[in-house]
Amino acid sequence: MTRSHTPPPGGPAPAAGVAAVVVLAAGQGTRMRSSTPKVLHPLGGRSMLGHVLAATEPLGAGATVVVVGAGRDAVEAHLAEIAPKALPVVQEEQRGSGHAAAVALAAVPDVEGPVLLVNGDAPLLRTGTVAALVEEHARAGNALTVLTAEVDEPTGLGRIVRDTGGAVTAIVEERDATPEQRTIREINAGVYVGDATALRRALARVGQDNDQGEQYLTDVLGLLVDEGAPVGGVRAEDPDDVLGCNDHRELALRRRQLNDRVLDDLMRSGVTVVDPATTWVDVTAAVAPDAVLHPGVQLHGTTSVAAGAAVGPDSTLQDTEVGEEATVVRAHCVGAVVGPRVSVGPFAYLRPGTRLGPGAKVGTFVETKNADVGEGSKVPHLSYVGDATIGRGTNIGAATVFVNYDGVAKHHTTIGDHARTGADNMFVAPVTVGDGAYTAAGSVITTDVEPGAMAVARARQRNVAGWVRRRRPGTAAAEAAAAAEERAGASRSPSDPSGADDDQ
Repeated sequence: MTRSHTPPPGGPAPAAGVAAVVVLAAGQGTRMRSSTPKVLHPLGGRSMLGHVLAATEPLGAGATVVVVGAGRDAVEAHLAEIAPKALPVVQEEQRGSGHAAAVALAAVPDVEGPVLLVNGDAPLLRTGTVAALVEEHARAGNALTVLTAEVDEPTGLGRIVRDTGGAVTAIVEERDATPEQRTIREINAGVYVGDATALRRALARVGQDNDQGEQYLTDVLGLLVDEGAPVGGVRAEDPDDVLGCNDHRELALRRRQLNDRVLDDLMRSGVTVVDPATTWVDVTAAVAPDAVLHPGVQLHGTTSVAAGAAVGPDSTLQDTEVGEEATVVRAHCVGAVVGPRVSVGPFAYLRPGTRLGPGAKVGTFVETKNADVGEGSKVPHLSYVGDATIGRGTNIGAATVFVNYDGVAKHHTTIGDHARTGADNMFVAPVTVGDGAYTAAGSVITTDVEPGAMAVARARQRNVAGWVRRRRPGTAAAEAAAAAEERAGASRSPSDPSGADDDQ
């Protein structure tokens, strides 16, 4: 089964490693205009911060330091969940990227060797890209190596200035660039790998004589160049890898770019995606070759779809397993297991704890929760199955309700193998219906039904003749009834006086 995340450009990530990874995630993110910290905004199954950590984790860093500030309680709680070994370090005052890097390195004073510095709002960054940066840094013996990108429209971005030999000599912000420098299309990606000792030495000298009164990480490069230390630059193979995210418009664009990568990877692996424009798959989901995703499909979380299965149209699956050759049509599934050759939908709702055995069916307007439906069993339509076990080869009649809640606690219902339950049944839990048993339509089952028995739990029908004529005179119903009685009387011939003394 193919995980939906895209592989790094150029194949597997090189074996290059780093002593530490520093993720700068302390910024306010004011342009997001949100109470959610910027790096926690989700896309493709992870937070922005989660994507960055996933990209850097394969480098095998001895320490991962995440600089937190704005919304730090929420960021630290998220880190504890997704990367419990990462070390959160608080930047009490947000005084720029250079200051954040210095705070991070101060928290790990024993770290020596290459340190990767990356922003926490770069959700498209891939392992192959940062690994290539680290590998070139080690090969060249640089004190600092910066990741760059060649873009069509560099307006507003810092330019990479190189000498005639190709060595990086400066990062120039647009406001400080000469007309000639503004024509440069190679831009600073904001990702660096540097020797820990050289970084500490340069960061201690970074000033804050600028409009913002902040210490910029870009100044480190210039300081190292001035002292004659070797500095290099590596262009990202895919410029999209280095794109940041500053507002909700850019977040939507990054979602689309990430999803396009995911779907492209899936289609190359043999998955049929009928309409990529309306199909969304998280990077954490897995889809096997020969599966089919129809329009309007969303696969979230740890959802997996096996070979030969078809999902959609218009289906949303969260943390759901779909077996081989199963079909899920216009359904919403959360935490469910859909076995091989199972049919789900249309308009079904599978809630957590649902487990459907091979060849089972859950049909139209059926809701299930904490329900185990056995092999070949069917719940075809208009039913609720909650806290239940249904055996093999059983059919549940239409409009059935498993009454699992007594107002205080939930209770379990068990239906045996090859049972047949009538339409409009209610099973008041806890109750058991044995193997091969039948229940009559309209029954309310409150006590156990032994195997092979027929349970009838309803009052005998009684028709009160003439009730409408007497109790609803003048109504349309009374008029219709009178007309029907008149037609019935007229249809009786003298030779066949229906209703007369038939026994005479």
